[in-house]
Amino acid sequence: MDDIKAIVGDVIDQNSAELNRISQSIWNNPELAFNEFHAHSELTDFLEVLGFTVEKSFNLPTAFRATYKTDNAVSGPNIAILCEYDALPGIGHACGHNLIAEVGVAAGLAVKEAMIAAQEENLTGTLTVLGCPAEEGLCGKSDLLRLGAFEGVDVALMAHPSQFNLSRPRYVSMTPLSIKYHGKASHASSHPWDGFNALDAAVQCYTNISHARQQMRPDWRVHGVIKNGGLQPNIIPDETELEYYLRTPTDPEMVTLREKVTGCIEGAALATGCTVDYKFSEKSYSNLISNNTLAEIYERNFAEVGAAIETDEERKRKFGGARQTWATCHTLFPVFTQSSTLGRFNHSKDFTAVAGDSKAQKYTLDVAKALALTALDIYRDKSLLEKIKMDFEADISKQKQTMILYTVVLFKSAVQDSPEMKCFLTNVELESRMVSQRSSFYDV
Repeated sequence: MDDIKAIVGDVIDQNSAELNRISQSIWNNPELAFNEFHAHSELTDFLEVLGFTVEKSFNLPTAFRATYKTDNAVSGPNIAILCEYDALPGIGHACGHNLIAEVGVAAGLAVKEAMIAAQEENLTGTLTVLGCPAEEGLCGKSDLLRLGAFEGVDVALMAHPSQFNLSRPRYVSMTPLSIKYHGKASHASSHPWDGFNALDAAVQCYTNISHARQQMRPDWRVHGVIKNGGLQPNIIPDETELEYYLRTPTDPEMVTLREKVTGCIEGAALATGCTVDYKFSEKSYSNLISNNTLAEIYERNFAEVGAAIETDEERKRKFGGARQTWATCHTLFPVFTQSSTLGRFNHSKDFTAVAGDSKAQKYTLDVAKALALTALDIYRDKSLLEKIKMDFEADISKQKQTMILYTVVLFKSAVQDSPEMKCFLTNVELESRMVSQRSSFYDV
């Protein structure tokens, strides 16, 4: 197996120039969500040349699926390595998705070549490189999941550039929200009393949400913009629009946060005499559940390529605390040294520069090697997949317990002043304490 693993490093190093060219091409041609046609072409053309079976525009115009199957593939796992490649408006690849794409195709290439060379090692299964568009706010993976792109996938691997080097990062639940206020236009100077100011409603909504943050948990986030504020100063705006993202560490907390924000939205409409339409998007991201077994395998392989994973405590000392159907290892990797990325956080122009710098290449390719080695371990040792699945089922069970607990706590809050409920609530409190002791997933 050591000889097979050596192939991973050799293959990635031999193709490093072409991998860097693809990354730079994507970085120099930033494309927004669902419009990543240049990146789609670069990646699929490369994978076709490498001998993958490539399905372009797979379920979505800029998604793709590239597969390689060994003989008797059904006897082994289907491991997916994910690529992202969309950019941000105005600041390009400020989240480094050009590097995520590079990691994905590099790891896929290395795994495929190792499997071809390892006929006697019984590395059987299916390798999938899955192109996932529209990560930035439009929840492209949610579309792919709904359309069946992840059917049959046992394990998903990917890595994201960051300031940190973590195998179990915390990715929170995220729900997009769109809001439209409708007022009545009027001359802003001669007849302002004849209008209903939709901009006042939008500003009041924004202020309401800002004031509500004092009563939000410290790890909740609500952030938004006013996308349409009116036409010109002498017209009372009759329509305005806001867009928000809501984030919570777990899915159950999102229920409460949505209720708080809903009050802010409707209160602004009532205060200004406007009407309002708002919608929490049906497409959203659940909180990431990192698979412990997968993370441990990745950590060992990352050490093999000469790097080390930071602990959560190390990250805090350096920087301050800052619905799945398959087992996941979604790691973070630094693209410079910690000192050089300090202050260059994702979604900033500084990070755009970092993502396109040649110094990012070593870190990017090291992570690709570690992901490839992780996939090969799972193909080789079928017992690992069973352990990964057991971890996954246990994690999902914990999340379900959390949702039940959170519902109980909300119910208790609603009825705690009712004398006839005291006996029932005493029993609920006892059960809550019992379940919370069994699980450290959520602190009620």
